[in-house]
Amino acid sequence: MSQHTVPTRTVAADSALPRVVRNTYLLLAMVMAVAALGALLGLRSGIAWSMGMWLVFMVVFIGGPFAINAARRGDAAIWLTFLWAGLVGFLLSPMIAAYLAIPGGAAIVGNALTATAVLFAGLSGYALVSRRDFGFLRSFLVAGVIVVLLGIVALLVFQLPMLSVVISGMAVLLMSGFILYDTSRMIHEPGANPVYITVSLFANIVVLFSHLLNLMSFLGGDD
Repeated sequence: MSQHTVPTRTVAADSALPRVVRNTYLLLAMVMAVAALGALLGLRSGIAWSMGMWLVFMVVFIGGPFAINAARRGDAAIWLTFLWAGLVGFLLSPMIAAYLAIPGGAAIVGNALTATAVLFAGLSGYALVSRRDFGFLRSFLVAGVIVVLLGIVALLVFQLPMLSVVISGMAVLLMSGFILYDTSRMIHEPGANPVYITVSLFANIVVLFSHLLNLMSFLGGDD
């Protein structure tokens, strides 16, 4: 009997994997669509970017995942995820509008969107195809988040343009690592929850896009 137990478990695990991957990417696509709709509504409303708006955005962006996690599994977590994504898109729209308003802004935003899509597809696809366990990155990523947060505090104090570029470069590398890590969770984390992984991947994409905007602006000579 024992000779047939391991293959049965392996087949069961392999059959569950495509379902987790399919559900995660389907939910992520829907969440991205809701965020895009929120951003469009925000752009049409004409709200301006300010320090106060940035603080509101950070409260919603950081607080949303905690609320979703508190809802546990079920429809409540899914609806909260949609609500959160819509608010994130809406509150991010003033920053996007600020970039669109500068010379060559449309190209900057377009290039940032394209680079975000290419990086996400490439990194996430690599993690899925290779099936490598990127769990070893966790400690490095946590340390990187602390360094970036300290850099942001320093930027608020000293207002150095080059420091902003350095922080954005570090953030892009950091989010790339998080995309690898979160994608590999679908394969290697027992009982992986598509909702929680979707929330993590969406957050990675938003942060990646926002810092790519800064880098594209600097490379375009408009920083």
